[in-house]
Amino acid sequence: MTTTTPKIDSKKSALVVMDLQAGIIGMLPNSEELLTQVATAISIARERDVQVGHVRVAFEDSDYAAIPNTNKTFSAVAGSRRMQIDTPDAAFHKNVAPQAGDIVVRKTRVGAFSTTDLDQQLRERGITNLILAGVSTSGAVLSTVRDAADRDYQLYILVDGTADLDPEVHDILIKKVFPRQAYTITTAELGDLISGA
Repeated sequence: MTTTTPKIDSKKSALVVMDLQAGIIGMLPNSEELLTQVATAISIARERDVQVGHVRVAFEDSDYAAIPNTNKTFSAVAGSRRMQIDTPDAAFHKNVAPQAGDIVVRKTRVGAFSTTDLDQQLRERGITNLILAGVSTSGAVLSTVRDAADRDYQLYILVDGTADLDPEVHDILIKKVFPRQAYTITTAELGDLISGA
């Protein structure tokens, strides 16, 4: 059964870009291609009055101290002091950096919601639809899809605006897991789907 992808209301939507930071994006073999696709998506969103949001992972000293040893992923980050807030690795990549009027949040866990006020900022703007892009498909994107679906957002995933270190895992998530909770679209389809511009 084929499901028609609903139009994206520009006034009720946000393009949320996750973890496109120098210290993360550089680990991907196709980083330039991904950055090009996301930069294109951001341009389309801006042209059509869709809110743009940026999420990055970055730690202050107190954030490292608050990570318990039971957290397998983040206790390793705390031990290495990776992604410290004022370092180049934690900065947004220059090709997709925030502009005035964008939502910008800093997180200290995988998903875009649990340690930020992103949900509050979106709700205050009347946003009910999210277009998600970023790294990694099996990390930030997956966690955010699950959490956003539980918060009743209508979700769109940019399949060419997301990437993972493991291409097989990326494909499984895009083709089999995400379609249960989100519409999977390409950057080329984005402009035609946005209404109300």
